[in-house]
Amino acid sequence: MAAFLLGAVLLIVQPQIVPSRPAINSKSETTSQSVQRELLKKTSQKNDFKENINSNGSCQQLPQTIIIGVRKGGTRALLEMLSLHPDIAAAESEVHFFDWEDHYRNGLQWYINQMPFSYPHQITVEKTPAYFTSPKVPERVYNMNQSMRLLLILRDPSERVLSDYTQVFYNHMQKHKPYPSIEEFLIKDGELNVDYKAINRSLYYIHMQNWLKYFPLDHMHIVDGDKLIKDPFPEIEKVERFLKLSPQINASNFYFNKTKGFYCLRDSGRERCLHESKGRAHPQVDTWLLEKLHEYFHEPNKKFFELVGRTFDWH
Repeated sequence: MAAFLLGAVLLIVQPQIVPSRPAINSKSETTSQSVQRELLKKTSQKNDFKENINSNGSCQQLPQTIIIGVRKGGTRALLEMLSLHPDIAAAESEVHFFDWEDHYRNGLQWYINQMPFSYPHQITVEKTPAYFTSPKVPERVYNMNQSMRLLLILRDPSERVLSDYTQVFYNHMQKHKPYPSIEEFLIKDGELNVDYKAINRSLYYIHMQNWLKYFPLDHMHIVDGDKLIKDPFPEIEKVERFLKLSPQINASNFYFNKTKGFYCLRDSGRERCLHESKGRAHPQVDTWLLEKLHEYFHEPNKKFFELVGRTFDWH
């Protein structure tokens, strides 16, 4: 009887054998790879992921580099210049995957389907300028790929504001719709209207802080948009180095078009310029109003310089 009771006690206190579980993976697995899998599951009813592969060995793949902005900073010029490199495959249009909810809900398969066909040795690049100022985008990009190489092109914040207005103004003119003067946007009750969206987009340090929560500075390269306009080759050389590309783009790939007033591209004897919508003349703005803009951006610019450890020749 004693032996029976002893056996019963031992049976009760014996630790239960639990099937072993995989060790918890690193944060990169739980945030990046797992999120990719979940997004990929949304791409079809069968929850399968299809690679679009050509017989020549090229395929559509997720981008390894994204031009995240900034709007009216020169993103199209940067993409066109970078496309001169044979190891770059660039998406033609702005995808707006990470900032438009109806696109993001489609999942990564949809995103891949927007990419160009590229070879294994090529870097796929897409550009959507609105990414930089969208608060939700940095985390979404990080969840997809923590190793993403990001390109950000900036120009003088005051000039960017004027360019921003100019684009919207011409868009309205083409549709034969009236549009207020820039003074009506910039001035409110006799003071600078700091609620104007174009001004907010030029507060680079605010948006940069959001990106630096997820990506270190060495994963981001800032292109000087003002220098890219005046002398593009040195800026493109820096981009090549950042992306670890072989130096293939030369000074001879650029020539100044006096009629248009900016640099155009020469590739294998073929010459091409940016669309006529680029490089439009800004509206005439009173000097006192420009000074208001310069004064307003002085402190934000200073904070941005400290944030990135670099200065730019802005007012």
